[in-house]
Amino acid sequence: MADRLVGRLAPDFTLETVSGDGEQFGKASLSDYKGKWLVFFFYPLDFTFVCPTEITALSDAYAQFKDLNTEVLGVSTDSIHSHRAWIRTDKNDNGLGKLNFPLAADITKSAARDYGVLIEEEGIALRGLFIINPEGELVYQVVNHNNVGRSVEETLRVLQALQSGGLCPINWKPGEKTLVAQ
Repeated sequence: MADRLVGRLAPDFTLETVSGDGEQFGKASLSDYKGKWLVFFFYPLDFTFVCPTEITALSDAYAQFKDLNTEVLGVSTDSIHSHRAWIRTDKNDNGLGKLNFPLAADITKSAARDYGVLIEEEGIALRGLFIINPEGELVYQVVNHNNVGRSVEETLRVLQALQSGGLCPINWKPGEKTLVAQ
């Protein structure tokens, strides 16, 4: 049986990255995001069909995440060289174009395994999205099959609900009242 992640410290990681413009290689570790919220998401493979819709939508919403003291980091089991090529490929040719956040390479598959999203027999990750708070606690996760993309609007809504500090009922939206604990 899988171990629970939500409510615990997020599994640590150090991954090679390529910048959103495809120009620089670097590294990212969980500790780099201390004091900020992090949307850490896994996708299966570069140069696929559903992935660019999610990645570019998250990039388009990046300013909203920044306004919420939140960074975004995408990761797959592809190499940084594949990421770079995908970023440098025009959107009309199934590329990403410039992004507002880096992509990380999990060649060893250790992060995908630690976050419980690795499909071992295929060597790729499921679509997993994790929200980690400024103290490093994993406070939200959603994992789904690779044929269905995730919702940026729902990710922003959940992030704001978590940041509200209140008890948020179903379909809660920013600006609405939270529930009072009895």
